[in-house]
Amino acid sequence: MRPSSAAKIRAALAAAEDAFLAQGFDAVTMDDIARASGVAKQTLYSHFVSKEGLFLQLVTTMTGAAGDAVLDEPPVIPTAADVEPALIGLLDEQLSVVLTPRLLQLRRLVIGEVHRYPELGRALAENGPHRAIAALAELLTDLDVRGLLRVPDAPRAASQLNWLVMGQPVNDAMMFGDDRVPTSAERRRHVASAVALFLAAHRD
Repeated sequence: MRPSSAAKIRAALAAAEDAFLAQGFDAVTMDDIARASGVAKQTLYSHFVSKEGLFLQLVTTMTGAAGDAVLDEPPVIPTAADVEPALIGLLDEQLSVVLTPRLLQLRRLVIGEVHRYPELGRALAENGPHRAIAALAELLTDLDVRGLLRVPDAPRAASQLNWLVMGQPVNDAMMFGDDRVPTSAERRRHVASAVALFLAAHRD
């Protein structure tokens, strides 16, 4: 992709993010995005095919970037004493990212449209929780191999730990709004409690 084309795509996605999150999917037109981004409507259709395709790319891009921010470099855990603080740090950072207002609003939009466009749900799941759980399973497998934890079924354990951490805070924020997002201190306490519960079942 030429630099000029890549710049146009970035501009279109930025305009689409602002428009969709502020107005919802149905209220926004490709004309709106063309005007806001300065990208010709013909170019938008050439790259994204449709408004639905643009929204799908936005979901993929936003959730992928959120995952990149916390999953690209797994924590270093040299000893058993480092397991708990490392897991707390990793999962607290993940939860903080998931609870950012724009990602919460994106999730709400996807849920509202998934009955019409199920591929939106798949994109969010694959780039969001599925990716996070897979990365956590790799980490738990390594800890098991090195004898720092006892995790015979790492994928299942990773899923359980992920939802112990994410379940209530994300559900509350989704159902009741951004004012139910916990403070950083509340979030940290919640994560620490979830990790302690998990470790109680996976330490010798």
